[in-house]
Amino acid sequence: MTAAQRPAEAPLFAGLPGDISVSFEFFPPKSEKMEEQLWQAITQLAPLQPSFVSVTYGAGGSTRERTHATVARIVKDTALVPAAHLTCVAASKDEIAEVVDQYWDAGVRHIVALRGDPPPTDGGRFVPHPQGYASAAELVAGIKARHDIDISVAAYPETHPEAVSAQLDLDNLKRKLDAGANRAITQFFFSTDAYFRFLDKALAAGITAPVLPGIMPVTSFSAIRRMSGNTEIPGWLETMFDGLDERPGPRALVAAVAAADLCKRLYEGGVRDFHFYTLNRAEQAYAICQLLGLRPKEPCA
Repeated sequence: MTAAQRPAEAPLFAGLPGDISVSFEFFPPKSEKMEEQLWQAITQLAPLQPSFVSVTYGAGGSTRERTHATVARIVKDTALVPAAHLTCVAASKDEIAEVVDQYWDAGVRHIVALRGDPPPTDGGRFVPHPQGYASAAELVAGIKARHDIDISVAAYPETHPEAVSAQLDLDNLKRKLDAGANRAITQFFFSTDAYFRFLDKALAAGITAPVLPGIMPVTSFSAIRRMSGNTEIPGWLETMFDGLDERPGPRALVAAVAAADLCKRLYEGGVRDFHFYTLNRAEQAYAICQLLGLRPKEPCA
C-alpha cells in the first residue's frame, strides 16, 4: 500500500473541543409512563447544561395545560431554562395574554412563538381566531408588548410548505424578528448546503439574529418522511436506513452517527449553537453531543 492509499490517521470526531452550546426540545407527556420517560430524558440531558429546553404545544392548543404543567415543573424542580411554545391557533388575544401572564408569574422568561398547525377540523388550512393574531409576527409583537420576554421563532431553510415563495417566507421571518424575536430555530434538515445558503440569504435580507439549526435524529424513517414537508431527504440517507424499520437498536446507532456527522459539517462551517428535537429520548442527543466533544458539567444523576 502506498502512502497515498493509506487511510487518514485522525478519527472522524477526533479533536473537537466541545465549544458548542446546545438546546433541547421536548413534548408534554400524555400518560404517566410517558411522563416518566420525559423526566428521565431531562435528567440525563441536564448535565450538558443546555442554554434552554423547549416544550411543544399541540395543534389547536390541544396540549395547553400539559405544556404549562411541564414548563412549571421544569422551573420548580430543575435549574434549566424552559422555553414554552405558544401558538396563535384557536385562541383570542385575551386568552393568549392570560397564558403569557401565567408563564411570566411561573418564572418563565422564554417563549417559542409560532403561528401553529391548524387542527384537522380546519382541513389543514390556518384560520385566524376572530379576536386572535393572524400571524406569528403579530403574536411576537403582542407578547413583547406585555412582557420583556426572550422569544424564539421558526425558520425554514427549505421554505415553509405553505409559503408562496422562498423570498416571501424569508420576508415573514424578518417580520417576526423585527417584531421583537431574539432568534430563530430552523425546521430539521439534512443538507448543510441548504442551511448555509439560507443563512447567506437571511444576512442579505438584513437578518442578523442567530438562526439555530434544528437537528432531528432519525428515530423512524417513515415518520421523518411524513414530517418532511418541503425538506429534501437525500438518497444516501434513505439507503443508510434501508432495512432498519424493524430494528430499533441498530437504527438508533445509525441515526446518532448520521446526525453527528451533519453537526460536524455544520461545526466546520462555523456553527456553534445546536437545537435538538429529542422526541423525549435522551440517548441519541447525548451521544451526538459526546461525539462533538461536549461533556457534562456535573455528574449524571
